[in-house]
Amino acid sequence: MTLSLLLTTVAKKSDARRLSTTALQHRVAACIQIVSGIESHYVWKGKKTTSREFLLIAKTSPRKRKSLEKLWKKLHPYDCPELLHLSGQAASTYARWVSDSTR
Repeated sequence: MTLSLLLTTVAKKSDARRLSTTALQHRVAACIQIVSGIESHYVWKGKKTTSREFLLIAKTSPRKRKSLEKLWKKLHPYDCPELLHLSGQAASTYARWVSDSTR
């Protein structure tokens, strides 16, 4: 069964928790993992930048992915948030749980 993942990063743990809590309350994600200790390197406004961030990995159903993306885009503290979508096959029992959790 197909499962969708949506990834984003934020600078503050409080923002990571707020995005996670809101997504779960709206039932657009079944599970969100917050990974700390991410070190991001990128060019922003012509300047090489390094920052510490928190990575959010949201598991959702394909039918709820766009709703989750829209919600996170609205709530995200960044001007240009990373919203990276991945799709793949998951074990059927886990995929069913994700689907049931996002109804």
